[in-house]
Amino acid sequence: MTTAQKETMGFQSEAKQLLHLMIHSLYSNKEIFLRELVSNANDAIDKRRFAGLSDPALLEEGVELGITIDIDEDAQTVTVSDNGIGMTRDEAISHLGTIAKSGTAQFLESLTGDQQKDAQLIGQFGVGFYSSFIVADEVTVESRSASAAPEEAVLWHSAGEAEFDVETVTREQVGTSVTLHLKADETEFANGWRLRSIVKKYADHVAVPVRMLEEPAPVAEGEEAPEPGYEVVNTAKALWTRSRTDVSEDEYKEFYKLVSHDFDDPMTWSHNRVEGKLEYSSLLYIPNRAPFDLYQRESPRGLKLYVQRVFIMDEAEQFLPLYLRFVRGVVDSSDLSLNVSREILQKDPTIDSMRSALTKRVLDMIEKLAADDEQYQTFWDEFGQVLKEGPAEDFGNKEKIAALLRFATTISEGATQNQSLAGYIERMKPEQDRIYFVAAENYHTAANSPHLEIFRKKGIEVLLLHDRIDEWLVSHLGEFDGKAFQDVARGELDLGDLDESEDEAEQEKVEETYKGLVEKMNELLGESVAEVRLTNRLTDSPACLVVSEDDMGMQMRRVLESAGQAVPDSKRTFELNPEHPLVEKLNDEADMDRFNDLAMVLYDQAILAEGSQLDEPANYVSRLNKLLLELSS
Repeated sequence: MTTAQKETMGFQSEAKQLLHLMIHSLYSNKEIFLRELVSNANDAIDKRRFAGLSDPALLEEGVELGITIDIDEDAQTVTVSDNGIGMTRDEAISHLGTIAKSGTAQFLESLTGDQQKDAQLIGQFGVGFYSSFIVADEVTVESRSASAAPEEAVLWHSAGEAEFDVETVTREQVGTSVTLHLKADETEFANGWRLRSIVKKYADHVAVPVRMLEEPAPVAEGEEAPEPGYEVVNTAKALWTRSRTDVSEDEYKEFYKLVSHDFDDPMTWSHNRVEGKLEYSSLLYIPNRAPFDLYQRESPRGLKLYVQRVFIMDEAEQFLPLYLRFVRGVVDSSDLSLNVSREILQKDPTIDSMRSALTKRVLDMIEKLAADDEQYQTFWDEFGQVLKEGPAEDFGNKEKIAALLRFATTISEGATQNQSLAGYIERMKPEQDRIYFVAAENYHTAANSPHLEIFRKKGIEVLLLHDRIDEWLVSHLGEFDGKAFQDVARGELDLGDLDESEDEAEQEKVEETYKGLVEKMNELLGESVAEVRLTNRLTDSPACLVVSEDDMGMQMRRVLESAGQAVPDSKRTFELNPEHPLVEKLNDEADMDRFNDLAMVLYDQAILAEGSQLDEPANYVSRLNKLLLELSS
């Protein structure tokens, strides 16, 4: 091996922190380092096989692609080698000297100090290579790219500190070898039986052979032991190609960890083979926890795509809609071409059929989870907000998705979202024909909205919508099971048959009594409001603000404004409760200065009650203090 162009370079600052964590903090489940290295090697082989479809020169004739694990007990090293796609010098610096995956800062901020929980985070952030430093105090990587000459190979070395060395070397074989120099107290991993057990546990179903030297067989005294050869230590058969009855629960769980780089067990999975007009196999998993980038809609996502068991691409997003981006797994088609590309996938009608079927399968998986309230609450807490994107994106499955949605309501305990729309309809009063909801910036604002007062008085349940997406969601749902959604803070309140209206003559009398007050309030507030009117929706509050039927709701308005989008101006209606003592006092007030102060305080309080900001909070404080002083004098 010849060397040249040796450089010493510094790790990216976040990589330094991560290396320190690996070396000094994470001691739980040390053996996962081997699973991560085998998984990376398998990915490299998949990529070489795929690249060879368009450039056959990248695949050497007669060479079987596979992974080899070698142990040197004297030197206390473990070497994981593959003949996959390999790396160039620049790729080694990029892939091994930095953590290229976005979100590493969030990873470091997520650390809790709990070794077991912190170790589980590794898989979420795609930093599995660095787990090598849990058991090794030095790591050496030698690699030659499939597109590079032997003398263009690269040697990367690090002791897990602030720097790493990289140099150009000569390597005859395409692929990568990762050599771990084990720590003095990690010698258990320089044992063949120990590593075999780890491979069987974590990587038995890697689709390429994993080879190790045979354990020496006992020989009779005086006989010479035969030279050991390499043997395959894993099943080396793609798990999704096997019958479901032949795969154990533990095998499904370990395969999930292999394809997802997650350290947790999955919440549930579905293994299915379709035959007929279309032929494909799928193995779909719902994780137990949301990935860190779940709400970054532009982040890479999707299933691993195979065609006739040949790896084609990671993160094929065409097979599931965006609102199911948390699903992991593989799909293996017999109908697609081996030279398929992302562009072809977007136009292939076969993909549309597979996408529709896979989407329904995932929704069926979620529906089964919903049969167990406790388990479904775990799912909903992790993925509920993303599922709420579904009705707008997937009209064909709108009703199915709606049945899976959960909300907080006026009968919920706290902010927990655990009430289904079907359950709401079962509890509706016989004469009720609508699903009532109130939308606000947070749960407490929604739960304490003055618009709920008449509904609480009549014992009518109301959905408390406080996720940013909720008002947008309801606008796309429109109705559920034939019951239209009704915003209790929008338009004139119409309770239909639920309304126990006063005598018409009595209503006219009230309107006549407060006619002058309404006129004065309209004049005082002027262009600030659409109009001032009396209301029957309040029982405890003196006043509230109401959005007109055709205007955008306040929750949606705030969401768009926070995103920097321009929203059209709109004026709300100011409603007064004629049965409230403050409104009665306001109606009798002869002093116009006191009238103006009291009226503006009521108006500002209505703005605060809906969770909005006052344009001039100092004026509100000044008026309120003035009124308090008058009361105390």
